[in-house]
Amino acid sequence: MSAGAIAPSAGMPADELAISQRVQQLQTLIEQTRQVGSGSTPISTSYGTTATVSPAATDSSVPAGGFAAALQAATMENSPSSTAAQSESAAGAGAGGGEYGSVIEQAAERYGIDPAVLHGLIQQESGFDPGAQSSAGASGLTQLMPGTASSMGVANPLNPTESIEGGARYLSQLMSQFGGNTEDALAAYNAGPGAVQQYGGIPPYAETQGYVSKVLGYAETYRQTHPTSISAGGLA
Repeated sequence: MSAGAIAPSAGMPADELAISQRVQQLQTLIEQTRQVGSGSTPISTSYGTTATVSPAATDSSVPAGGFAAALQAATMENSPSSTAAQSESAAGAGAGGGEYGSVIEQAAERYGIDPAVLHGLIQQESGFDPGAQSSAGASGLTQLMPGTASSMGVANPLNPTESIEGGARYLSQLMSQFGGNTEDALAAYNAGPGAVQQYGGIPPYAETQGYVSKVLGYAETYRQTHPTSISAGGLA
């Protein structure tokens, strides 16, 4: 403990005692880092883990604010709560649209398409936000334009089940139109069937090319995390 450390008093209120103890812990951490020589050195944190202090953090040329920020970051990175939050975030990213999984599977099976591709399409189109709306007028999970939604029998594009049903039906029609070629069907979903017909495949639009690539990437990730999912229709 440094000379300026605050010694907790047994008579302190609980909140003041907690603050005093935290200040003492931080002072101890700062004192430890000042004693570190060259090279990265592990120090104890208040969470029962260790944080590594780099030479830059112990360099006297580092501004006080920068040192404090570095110390705080090192402590937080190793805290149990931070680790749990990171794990939850990663799990959430891998399970995107989990609540719509059964609806996607059923719609894909009904229209003879790969559920993984339908999942990837929704991920790319709306990020699984049922209320998503584009400046062009597309809306819902599968981002159907008003005319397309109407032709697919979708009365309310913002209704998740209707949107998934309509998107699956439309993708199925495009798959049939382009001979079962998934890439061409996805390109048509994004740029319109006319563009795909004009160029004899994915049109030379950066947006459409990126769209197809991302959808297929999401689809592959979905397959890896859902190995028992029904795979209908086949990929080209």
